[in-house]
Amino acid sequence: MSVLSAIKRAKLIAQRKSAVLVAIVLVAVLLLGGCGGDGEETGARAAPAASEFPPSEGKTLQQIAGRLPEAELVVSPAGRVYDVGSNRFAFGVFTLGGKQVNDPDIALYFADGLDGHARGPFPARVDSLKTAAPFRAKTTADDPTAATTVYVVGGVKLQHKGGELTMLALIRRDGELQATRLPSVVIGQFASVPDVGDRAPQIHTPTKDDVADIAEIETRIPPDTMHEQDFADVLGREPILIVLATPQLCQSRVCGPTVDIVEEVKARFEGRAAFIHMEIYNDNDPSKGLRPEVKAFNLPTEPWAFIVDQKGRITARFEGAFGGEELSQALERTLD
Repeated sequence: MSVLSAIKRAKLIAQRKSAVLVAIVLVAVLLLGGCGGDGEETGARAAPAASEFPPSEGKTLQQIAGRLPEAELVVSPAGRVYDVGSNRFAFGVFTLGGKQVNDPDIALYFADGLDGHARGPFPARVDSLKTAAPFRAKTTADDPTAATTVYVVGGVKLQHKGGELTMLALIRRDGELQATRLPSVVIGQFASVPDVGDRAPQIHTPTKDDVADIAEIETRIPPDTMHEQDFADVLGREPILIVLATPQLCQSRVCGPTVDIVEEVKARFEGRAAFIHMEIYNDNDPSKGLRPEVKAFNLPTEPWAFIVDQKGRITARFEGAFGGEELSQALERTLD
């Protein structure tokens, strides 16, 4: 097969997988797998060694993929917002039929544009999204597609605002190394989303005392305990962890488990920070558009979590899925 034919084939496969990914998001039935019960393994594990994957050595992504077989898996990014500086990449992995898998070892490679020199490998760890039973909502437990794990690569430094970032995943499964391209992103495309170091928007979040029925501001069943304080009242006075998510209406099926995780983290840090849950849609109805609080954060996706210090500045942000340990560590650093 000629190089040109190989490139065309790779593009067709990437387009097919991108179409599958878009379908997955739009029908809201997949992201990140099935919910398990108590006593099951969490699926979490450390990242494999970088030496288990080919070095980039100034090659292009196409050269790294080389003659490796095209993976029959979809690597589905959990976010769209990537900026100049240090970035976190979270993703789920699925069969083309939509079933989550979390057993492969995976490393990501990045390049500026199609012909740029690749950087990597960046091996991914697997974080658990499960919580203890007391913090697992009925909304989550009754959803067979609710998230249980997420792959995470952190600390990837990006430059060239406005440039195209191309990505390749190498997947080691059952002793075989395979390759698949990820959808490209534009660095800084969503620069209006508040970043680390920025002041948090001064928004008023409704509390349980503002409504006759908690269901007006909460889709989780049962309601969580994060509607006690108005964000504006505590901003600049105490540390805050705010999660913007809608457990019942989430397009990615990640919101329910992430709200459960924040609820569990809240129990660990009770009294040390304010915890606030903000729903996404006006009247909890997607047809009525985004709530003004969500618009103030300029969020193009959901869910999101932001940690804000007692001076009102953002110290950490998480798009898409995140585990309890990662969130707790970020909050602990803010409190310290």
